[in-house]
Amino acid sequence: MNLLIIGATGGTGRHLVQQAIDLGHHVTAFVRDPSRLKLNHKQLSVVEGNVLDADSLDAAMRGKDAVLCALGHKRWILPTRILSDGTANIVHAMERHGVKRLICETALGIGDSKGRLGLYYTLFVIPFIIFFYFRDKERQEALIWKSTLDWTIVRPGQLTNGKARGVYKLDVGSYVKTVSISRADVAQFMLKQLTDTTYLRKTVAIAN
Repeated sequence: MNLLIIGATGGTGRHLVQQAIDLGHHVTAFVRDPSRLKLNHKQLSVVEGNVLDADSLDAAMRGKDAVLCALGHKRWILPTRILSDGTANIVHAMERHGVKRLICETALGIGDSKGRLGLYYTLFVIPFIIFFYFRDKERQEALIWKSTLDWTIVRPGQLTNGKARGVYKLDVGSYVKTVSISRADVAQFMLKQLTDTTYLRKTVAIAN
């Protein structure tokens, strides 16, 4: 497939790029700073752009079969609409170019999964550190739900830098203990959704 990966220089995004190439896909990595993606491959194209710039995103979308979005940032303290405004541009570009399949990473603890990331995140981290970030993720999900796309939203637990195990639990979560999963496993699961319709137009929680 001809894939557009958004957030390609982030933790999950880097795994998405490498694993997609390993699977034989042609990858277009959409990044703000190409120098941060230290990978060269004949199946990889790097496009400089910003999800908040609709024109650059529109140009990158042409000819794609699917989009994998691992968009994120570290502006946690202040109100932000980076995720939701960027996702609105992604959705509009996909609809304009007839690209139907979107697989997007958000987070456990959003929407009907509130509380399932564990007490530490539910009572401390989310309300006091990443409150605005998670509110924007909720807006991001709402935009995807309302779209005409064939979407899947993947909600991972706390992300780690462990290796891909290929073994994970789905639709799980704990109201007490923090649940986690490696970014490599999240990327592997997201790529599997390209050919699996089990979670078409659904959200799915994932953890080890």
